[in-house]
Amino acid sequence: MVVPDWIWLIFIFAFGCCIGSFLNVVIYRLPRDKSLILPPSSCPACGQRIRFYDNIPLISWLILGRRCRDCRAPISPRYFVIELLTGMVFVGLFWLYFRTNLSAGIGAFIRGGWLIYLLHLTLLAAFIAASAIDLELWVIPISICWLVTTVGLVASAVAGYVIDPLMIREFSLFPNASAGTGALAAGAAIGLAISWILLASGLLKRSYESEDYEHAPQEPNKCPQRQLNHRLESCREIIFLLPILICAAGAFWLTRENESVRAWWGSFSQHSVVAGFLGSLWGYFVGCGVVWATRIFGTLAFGKEAMGLGDVHLMGAAGAVVGPLPVVVAFFIAPFFGLAWAGFQMFFKKTRQIPYGPFLSLGIFTVMILHDRIFSYWNFIRTG
Repeated sequence: MVVPDWIWLIFIFAFGCCIGSFLNVVIYRLPRDKSLILPPSSCPACGQRIRFYDNIPLISWLILGRRCRDCRAPISPRYFVIELLTGMVFVGLFWLYFRTNLSAGIGAFIRGGWLIYLLHLTLLAAFIAASAIDLELWVIPISICWLVTTVGLVASAVAGYVIDPLMIREFSLFPNASAGTGALAAGAAIGLAISWILLASGLLKRSYESEDYEHAPQEPNKCPQRQLNHRLESCREIIFLLPILICAAGAFWLTRENESVRAWWGSFSQHSVVAGFLGSLWGYFVGCGVVWATRIFGTLAFGKEAMGLGDVHLMGAAGAVVGPLPVVVAFFIAPFFGLAWAGFQMFFKKTRQIPYGPFLSLGIFTVMILHDRIFSYWNFIRTG
């Protein structure tokens, strides 16, 4: 018996709203260093535990009239918006991937498509939470980015056991490294480990390590108590990145110039697990790199911190899921959302600025929708 589409859509929407309810917990508790599990949900105003029938996504907020049942304190519209947005994203992505021809490479099959769907939902749900936190507190929790990165690395590694590796390569369904990009990714990982060791040993100093600066609001016009030399902080970051760049270049050179190493690496790196893992890892480094380069050059040019390290990790996580090419495209799409917001501010004479994380997230969502068109255009350019 074939299940009608409308039943699937209702179920997926309801499930998405439930995930959105959990995201609201993440948004409130994670930046405040509270457990995501215990204690059970309670009213922030009076502390009264929320009853199960008052915790139904969307419905309870409307029935309660946007107020706590016990103390009548107002409940932020954010709870309703996040639940509704997450439900719509879950339904929209399902319809796009499995019921339209827009993403033919993904919608052309059902068997194994669930892995792509769940991976991309994980990315979008995490970015919804990260964007909401960024909007409120001007900070992106690194733990969210590391979760998405880990999921992307694992999913790309095992994808060849779920979907035909030839189909993965043909439609670019997951990040997949060639021998050359795989060598770059492996070398960069070795360099990153060296940089971490140097940090842990104290031979390298973290940038922006001042406690006053780290705990100060990062919103424009709210300066930290102690001014820092931003160009000097950027130089510390450049020193941190040098082992990554050197090791990546060295690994690439070694796998190209040494015949025995080239032969071994060419065979080893193209195993589906290795190629998927290294492809995701390379996407991570490219995502981090494009934002970090902008941050460093912008800081050196203007003498103040340009973009945050949270944005670096955010795009790194995105690159681990969607791959190097889409994450670069997303980075260049994001400013258009920023310009649209600036135009809105000018038209309505608003003055509130918002952080860049939500624009980056919108850029990622856009490239996910235009996945096949981006790769078709890229292949057209490469083949001339």
